[in-house]
Amino acid sequence: MAITGTYSFSVKFSPAFGRDVTPASGNLKRNLDLKRLAVSSEQASTSSSTTTETKKFAENGRMWKKTGEEAETVRRVNVEESERNGKSLKDYFDEAKDLIRSDAGPPRWFSPLESGSHTHHSPLLLFLPGIDGVGLGLTMQHQRLGQIFDIWCLHIPVEDRTSFADLVKLVERTVRSENNRLPNRPIYLVGESLGACIALSVAAHVPDTDLVLILANPATSFSKSQLQPIIPILKLLPDQVPFSLPYILRLMEGDPLRMAADNLVKGLALEPTFGKLSQDLLTVSSYLSVVADILPKETLLWKLEMLRLSSAYANSRLHAVKAETLILSSGRDQLLPSQEEGEKLRLALSKCQNRRFDDSGHFLFLEGGVDLVTVIKGAGFYRRGKYIDYVSDYMPPTPSEFKKIHESSRWIYLATGPVLLSTLEDGKIVRGLAGIPSEGPVLFVSYHMLLGLELYPLVSQFMIERNIVLRGIAHPMMFTKLKDGKLPELSAYDSFRMMGAVPVSGTNFYKLLSSKSHVLLYPGGMREALHRKGEEYKLFWPERSEFVRMAARFGAKIVPFGVVGEDDIGQVVFDYDDLMKIPYFRAAINDLTNEVEKLRIDASGEVSNQDIHLPGILPKVPGRFYFYFGKPIETEGRKRELRDKTKCHELYLEVKSEVESCIAYLKEKRENDPYRNLLPRLIYQATYGFTSEVPTFEL
Repeated sequence: MAITGTYSFSVKFSPAFGRDVTPASGNLKRNLDLKRLAVSSEQASTSSSTTTETKKFAENGRMWKKTGEEAETVRRVNVEESERNGKSLKDYFDEAKDLIRSDAGPPRWFSPLESGSHTHHSPLLLFLPGIDGVGLGLTMQHQRLGQIFDIWCLHIPVEDRTSFADLVKLVERTVRSENNRLPNRPIYLVGESLGACIALSVAAHVPDTDLVLILANPATSFSKSQLQPIIPILKLLPDQVPFSLPYILRLMEGDPLRMAADNLVKGLALEPTFGKLSQDLLTVSSYLSVVADILPKETLLWKLEMLRLSSAYANSRLHAVKAETLILSSGRDQLLPSQEEGEKLRLALSKCQNRRFDDSGHFLFLEGGVDLVTVIKGAGFYRRGKYIDYVSDYMPPTPSEFKKIHESSRWIYLATGPVLLSTLEDGKIVRGLAGIPSEGPVLFVSYHMLLGLELYPLVSQFMIERNIVLRGIAHPMMFTKLKDGKLPELSAYDSFRMMGAVPVSGTNFYKLLSSKSHVLLYPGGMREALHRKGEEYKLFWPERSEFVRMAARFGAKIVPFGVVGEDDIGQVVFDYDDLMKIPYFRAAINDLTNEVEKLRIDASGEVSNQDIHLPGILPKVPGRFYFYFGKPIETEGRKRELRDKTKCHELYLEVKSEVESCIAYLKEKRENDPYRNLLPRLIYQATYGFTSEVPTFEL
């Protein structure tokens, strides 16, 4: 029943914010208004008034507010515009310069106004800054994050000397207050380096609160940092010596300033042109003075000492962290050994995943190639309630997200030259997807090809041609693992989750049909996708009619379809039966199968064999994939009729027979396709253009 993917394995503050401060902050308030920032003061003291102040801010601190329905409409309409008009590294420096120009007072929360289009159902996101303390580390992410989160950012003034323990208390009070106010809303703690240590410490203190941690390059590895051994030397340097973060970078091995600059400007240097690169480097160099203002000598030494203390404290509390955690690890982090630390934390924390960014530097969120919303969606970490709802919490891929996914698997598309056929209402077969119903619910049912290779061109073509997201019923291995082992990390399936895959369950199937989705179902599941020798195109469906009655309940159209072409790309030469005869492989198969939830344990027959393995496949020069969608079968108005088990089973057998007929039709017709093999297709595209549609057999 499940899809199996390819096996690879202010400031003068307004009263709305609850507290007035000294008039000296007025200039900053005006500057922040120009930069569209709404700010709230949050004292770092332990006074009892803090919780009340935070609650006031939470209830009233919105200078731009819309109703839930209106905000959701704005979110949908503006999603493409937000991708085009996202901020740059220059905006970070400009806003940081304004924010620290007249900085005073204790740490406080502010909410960026460009992130104000979220709905009232959106979860709260608290951003905890790194060593800079400015709180603008998500500047390039605000617009997209603000469509799905209520964002508060913590600002720590340059001259502030609040201890790490008091910062943890500040965030903890905010978490407790907001959790009491909206107990069914999850709270996201997004922290980078120092902020990640704060997030881990808070999570350890409130294990019963519904938290989600997203930690970029956590400073829990500070004891291994290149900065650690030079701190005593830096303390002895006279005040006359230039002292700033860029200066420290120059003291480190190699030329990390250049590398840090390269990483920082990557968001602006998407086009590999010399002029653009020069402009980006000029941007960084022109703002080095801002970096020096953010981290003057005394502040930098204070923050480095805080990093040491925070690292030790957070590491000592890891055992108490129960929150879902997503670690983001950079491969070119010049300050911390982040990828090594990410793997350590993944193993140390009970509910933790890790995502690696091999070409990124320490300041991950300031890189243009990193979209935090996309990362969260791909990892399956976005939810509005206590548990993720794979239907209501799902957000379809944006055009740019789909483009990246499509391009990453484009080699399969090019190698297999897929031909898609559909059936119109009058029974006419046409090339393309014109015969696919536009309105849901629609249930697509078929044979699952070897290794699930048909998924890439199938899902992509539905998006390209009809803008339809196929919600595939997928194997649990794409979403959770019972234990660590040899199966691919969950990150290998991020694109499947982005494109709408949901874990197989009756509840999810019900929700998809009730939401009028286009649902993709493979009744043969893994047994077909990992079939034995000589079993190409053989259906292994359950004896019971699993899906018919549910489809009839919602009046869903059932579209049987066939797919062929696996025998033109490879041949199974060493299958499950062969592997199980060898003790080593038999043990390995058992270990792999025990890493994930088992399916169909109550079923009988071959379909119940869901053991996970990788058959030996002899590759061939690629042929071509063919898809044929039969005429939709209506279930509208047949709900009462199909309550009868006999009638229900008859329709089930009809659907199965239609799938077999579609497969037989394609196997016969492809014999007359002059472009079935790869070489003729390449010659055709070289002649008429590689974006041209390659002809196929006559219909």
